[in-house]
Amino acid sequence: MTDEKKPLFPDYSVNYLEFHAPSVANSKKFYNDAFGWTFEDWGPEYTRFSHDNVSGGFSTDKPSASGAPLVILYASKLEEAQARVEKAGGKIVKPIFSFPGGRRFHFTDPASNELAIWSDH
Repeated sequence: MTDEKKPLFPDYSVNYLEFHAPSVANSKKFYNDAFGWTFEDWGPEYTRFSHDNVSGGFSTDKPSASGAPLVILYASKLEEAQARVEKAGGKIVKPIFSFPGGRRFHFTDPASNELAIWSDH
């Protein structure tokens, strides 16, 4: 038997979308009124949403370089994922950092799209 933790999600699957929101409260009101989304606040600058099979968040953090929503993939082995990204030619734009619920890093692909990969451990 192994003590290795079973991954929450399939490796390298799109798992989360993060939108820039100058006002988290305004975004929550709009998406609740328009679509019935529910939220879990993680302080005044971040809220998480869940709806059916999609989850994500709204953050007052600086938007991605392109201004597009941040697509976040899951990886059970974060350092390995970072090495794969770098070997394939991706550029790390935010090194691995911790946040409530796990750790993640941001990178750009050869077309300058910014993405992130997170892990729960």
